[in-house]
Amino acid sequence: MDDAVTYAPGSTDPQRIRNFCIIAHIDHGKSTLADRMLQITEVVDSRLMRAQYLDRMDIERERGITIKSQAVRMPWTARSGERAGDDFVLNMIDTPGHVDFTYEVSRSLAACEGAVLLVDAAQGIEAQTLANLYLAMENDLTIIPVLNKIDLPAAQPEKYAEELAHLIGCEPEDCLRVSGKTGVGVGELLDEIVRQIPAPVGDPDAPARAMIFDSVYDTYRGVVTYVRVVDGKMEARDRIKMMSTNAVHELLEIGVISPEPIKSAALGVGEVGYLITGVKDVRQSKVGDTVTLSNRPATESLGGYQDPKPMVYSGLYPIDGSEYPDLREALDKLKLNDAALTYEPESSAALGFGFRVGFLGLLHLEIIRERLEREFGLDLISTAPNVVYNVDLEDGTSVVVTNPSEFPTGKIAAIHEPIVRATILTPNDFVGSVMELCQSRRGSLMGMEYLSQERVELRYTLPLAEIIYDFFDQLKSKTRGYASLDYEATGTQISDLVKVDILLHGEPVDAFSAIVHKDAAYAYGVRLAERLRKLIPRQQFEVPIQAAIGSRVIARETIRAIRKDVLAKCYGGDITRKRKLLEKQKEGKKRMKMVGRVEVPQEAFVAALSTDESVEQKKK
Repeated sequence: MDDAVTYAPGSTDPQRIRNFCIIAHIDHGKSTLADRMLQITEVVDSRLMRAQYLDRMDIERERGITIKSQAVRMPWTARSGERAGDDFVLNMIDTPGHVDFTYEVSRSLAACEGAVLLVDAAQGIEAQTLANLYLAMENDLTIIPVLNKIDLPAAQPEKYAEELAHLIGCEPEDCLRVSGKTGVGVGELLDEIVRQIPAPVGDPDAPARAMIFDSVYDTYRGVVTYVRVVDGKMEARDRIKMMSTNAVHELLEIGVISPEPIKSAALGVGEVGYLITGVKDVRQSKVGDTVTLSNRPATESLGGYQDPKPMVYSGLYPIDGSEYPDLREALDKLKLNDAALTYEPESSAALGFGFRVGFLGLLHLEIIRERLEREFGLDLISTAPNVVYNVDLEDGTSVVVTNPSEFPTGKIAAIHEPIVRATILTPNDFVGSVMELCQSRRGSLMGMEYLSQERVELRYTLPLAEIIYDFFDQLKSKTRGYASLDYEATGTQISDLVKVDILLHGEPVDAFSAIVHKDAAYAYGVRLAERLRKLIPRQQFEVPIQAAIGSRVIARETIRAIRKDVLAKCYGGDITRKRKLLEKQKEGKKRMKMVGRVEVPQEAFVAALSTDESVEQKKK
């Protein structure tokens, strides 16, 4: 068959298409393997090739992690097996590995028929490997086990092939051995993808249906929507209809990503590509929506995706209040690119107008804040992250609290906090340290299992509030970096929680309030009062900083007054004159203390609300 015809989008026989994604734990070499595939299939000119080619954002390249899934279309001529010499089209999606971006992975899996499960031959199976494997199994995907980094001196492919085979239920010989760095075994892996992964199934004569699995905002061209065509065919200049909103648009451009956008005449069954309608309204393109043709619409939409539930909430406020509309627009555009983001407007007496933003985890929060500051030029304050609580009052009503300022003042019957089931994989030397850490965070052991002689899987139930701050950092430091963590929400439990208020000069400052466990309340109050004493400049009157639970003060610091030298101009003379001036000053201070308000500089808010870790990172 003529290669040009095979590779032309829209005319490709679905039997010659293979859709797959690469899933793995962080730092097991997904992006490096994707780089080698791009080189071997020659879709990227060798002069333009660079490491982490599919990681387009500066943050991804700096941190060495993948944040966004990236789809790319590659031609491949099979070299071995029954189909040797046949031409194929491979649609690959490179996915993130961190637990905070699991939603990106789940959307990628829904657009594929198969997954390459990658395991580092020097580190073995980690927690996120298991989580991604179970996600792939739920989607009924064909899984190809692959051991990467076999070129490393510390690699133990035989040992980890057994672990992987035991997990998937295959033979150790079935685990492919590759090196994403040197390219060894990558050609064989592409042949296995062609052999093992089934071709996409769809009806080419049915009304067109395509699933939106991602979208991005382009300043000049508007919303660019990435789709996977399931049935029918879409051609340039067709009028398309979004099934959830019934909005109709004209297709200005249609094409594939290879890995740069390439215009084409059409997209057919099983193909992955992009649509441009020129629409600038970012709400028109919803991830998980079904696209069909307006003149011959489909009657049933595709399944879509489950909406992700935010795990952590934080308030984002512009330092300059006039940037509030810019922040709204920036969040709208980021929501298009990151469907897991949720937000709603809120206001704070101390910080003005801003948004209550829901994130999937602390890294997600950090990345979104950094993207808002870099890509949209905003200066932001983010409040301390907290989780969602359900508070039952004695009068029978229930209140959902996403912000400490919403905490009810009535008599409380019970407070429900979210809990997670955490899976920790660690070498058996560190089991004691990990158990100690989990117990100090109010965890309860559900079970443990030895995956091999050296590696243990621990399953704990932990309150989400205890792991969103520095749990992962502590886990890494206690296990010399060898442990890995994955968690999923499992419900709520009743806990003994209290709201700690910070009072400045007797007035509560809502931005500093927090909901903490009763046992940790005193430590939190002391720590924040001490930090604020150093950050808030001295006033002309004494300012008490108090941490209180209800009406009971649990910690106090005092900012001493600046003393103005009123005796400077009073040289010589009688002592009574000096005393008279000092009494007059004392009266003035008393009056100032009654009418004066403590001005808290923005820098103090930023520093007090930053977690200790983020302050340390900024210093580095």
